[in-house]
Amino acid sequence: MRVGIVILPEHRWWAAEPMWRMAEEYGFAHAWTYDHLGWRSLVDKPWFDAVPTLTAAATVTSTIRLGTLVASPNFRHPAHFARELTALDDISDGRITLGIGAGGVGFDAHVLGYPELSARQRVDRFTEFTELLDQILTQDCTDYSGEYYTAVRAHRAPGCVQLPRLPFVVAANGPRSMRLAARYGQGWVTTGGRADDLETWWRTVAELSLRFAEVLAEQGRNPTKVDRYLQVDAAPVYSLSTVEHFREVVDRAAELGFTDVITHWPRADGPYSGKESTVEEIASEVLPEL
Repeated sequence: MRVGIVILPEHRWWAAEPMWRMAEEYGFAHAWTYDHLGWRSLVDKPWFDAVPTLTAAATVTSTIRLGTLVASPNFRHPAHFARELTALDDISDGRITLGIGAGGVGFDAHVLGYPELSARQRVDRFTEFTELLDQILTQDCTDYSGEYYTAVRAHRAPGCVQLPRLPFVVAANGPRSMRLAARYGQGWVTTGGRADDLETWWRTVAELSLRFAEVLAEQGRNPTKVDRYLQVDAAPVYSLSTVEHFREVVDRAAELGFTDVITHWPRADGPYSGKESTVEEIASEVLPEL
């Protein structure tokens, strides 16, 4: 089991830099940041962009994998985003993983003044986004004409350090998105289903895990070639509330076939409220055992 941690892009770099360094020093396998223009209850608080944040993180780390959790089609075009990802992959010397999702219906979906999309339309757009991004990152020159995106002679050069391209970890809970993950993903990430209590949430996670296994079989994918990530803080209880609770979370995720769990760096208040001392304890007591 590998453990990753999300560092929200809310701090000025003088405050954020030590977190990214410590994530590597503590032994986390991967570190992520959100890709939003604004997020939920923090929408009126300080917030920075994912790409320059990860670029800076790449320059102060050397071994930990870095990524977006998850990149959003709400405000990105694959032709430009492919250039950013290629640069990130180069600067990090091949340590970037692209977490990618359909895009939510919150602030990001409204701030640019675009019309609101239905759930089906968002998956349609997500399909085009993923398909076109894959083509640009793997083909020398790409022409594409879709309902949501167009590209005219979009070039790959120089291409990714990681070949044939950097890995995609596709966020998916529904059947169409799962098929997209099975087709394009080197990994699948889920937040489980909505639930008011912990046991119900774990049941939704188990159901989704079984469903994704079925989709992999339908698509002819070798399940050992697709990593499974669980964003454990979508649960009603924060995973880093105690060391004992985190151990239980890791064990239950492993039993359900997940290869990776992703937690969040503790914050002083609000979402993911917790103590940094818990991270230190987990780094010394739990991570070395995994």
